[in-house]
Amino acid sequence: MNILILHRIPYHKIDYHLGIDHHHHTVTYFGKEAILATLPTDLRCEQVPRPGVASAFDEAKAWLTETPRHFDRVISLSEYELLDAAYLREWLGVPGASVAQVELVRDKVQMKQAVAAQGLRVPMFIDLPTFIERRGVVGWSGATVLKPVSGASSEDVVVFASPDAAWQALKAYQSGAKGYDSHSAAPSAYQLEEFISGPIQHFDGLVENSRVISLLGSQYVGTCLEYAQGRPLGSFQFPLSAGKRVWVERALAAVGIDNGSFHLEVIANSDGDVFLEVGNRVGGADVVATYALTTGVHLPSQELRVLLGEGAQLPPPSAVASERWHGWFVFPGHHLPDAPYAGHDAARHLERFRHSPLVQRWQELSPGAELPRTVSYQSHELPLAGVIAARSHQELRNWLEALFSVDIGRRPYQLRVAVAS
Repeated sequence: MNILILHRIPYHKIDYHLGIDHHHHTVTYFGKEAILATLPTDLRCEQVPRPGVASAFDEAKAWLTETPRHFDRVISLSEYELLDAAYLREWLGVPGASVAQVELVRDKVQMKQAVAAQGLRVPMFIDLPTFIERRGVVGWSGATVLKPVSGASSEDVVVFASPDAAWQALKAYQSGAKGYDSHSAAPSAYQLEEFISGPIQHFDGLVENSRVISLLGSQYVGTCLEYAQGRPLGSFQFPLSAGKRVWVERALAAVGIDNGSFHLEVIANSDGDVFLEVGNRVGGADVVATYALTTGVHLPSQELRVLLGEGAQLPPPSAVASERWHGWFVFPGHHLPDAPYAGHDAARHLERFRHSPLVQRWQELSPGAELPRTVSYQSHELPLAGVIAARSHQELRNWLEALFSVDIGRRPYQLRVAVAS
């Protein structure tokens, strides 16, 4: 089989060789030179660099127009290039998820419409052009969230005290959403929804032929929006009830996720679960690593097997890798001054956490390293990240909350990092 991979995620985050036999298949990686450099030097494959000026689809189309070749599969495991892969499949006539299918799990308006149509609760919402046309009049009051229709990592997400506050800020182009305020993004690229309180849970797993074959539930400590604003974020796994599993299956069916990994986020409101959003891809940070530690399932490699039509190979329930639950934590660096990293100044406050028996991996950024300039969940480029394990999910939660409450009287977050002056 000839396989084309739109390569955007660092290789070690996917480990394609675990899911694709590179000696049996002919594999071509298409991506920017910097990301191609993450491929193992001994991997049997072809590497095709792209300029990275236009979209992956446009540049792949230009390349294949100049040097035509046949592919049996076109694959992307990156949230940002799922649509590029779908457009390329349609152009080449290659099987796989269509543009319409991918748009449904990329467009936050469409996905909420689909989920609501199946009788599951979603936040009240409205697209921005309609919000403007109605001069800020909506069917809810109270906190209101402005977010991109197809964004990720909580970038350009802003929370307002009320719909009127959002309307006034949007009228003045002082919303805090950079794309909208600078006119670089059209109003149609945004939507608004009511803010619903409650812990945010995420459900990760694998679907094959419309059947959920592997599933884990986790709950965030902190939120992705707070992380984008400079606060730490963590997550701990918890046991699933039969009712929760059915709810997840209904939500996935509503948005047509038939094959591959998924990352579903839900607000555990006091009145019941509320759908937030879903992606047909693996979760970020250390979701993949902690999932594998608990279940023995490496999601990306099994997803690749599913997408190739070779069938997932899951360990039997009796061979679960661990009897413990796992969690992860990440401290952001994108919001810090643009200077070489000089290390954190809270060493003595971290000792009890660094040497905790719960810690499976503790990773600190080396002084002098470059900090990410955009929101990143890649542990190797963050000031501090790690993985923890315990027999009780409540123990994981307590540990993460204690870590995030370390207060040395500094900003921008309580565990401050120092940068060279």
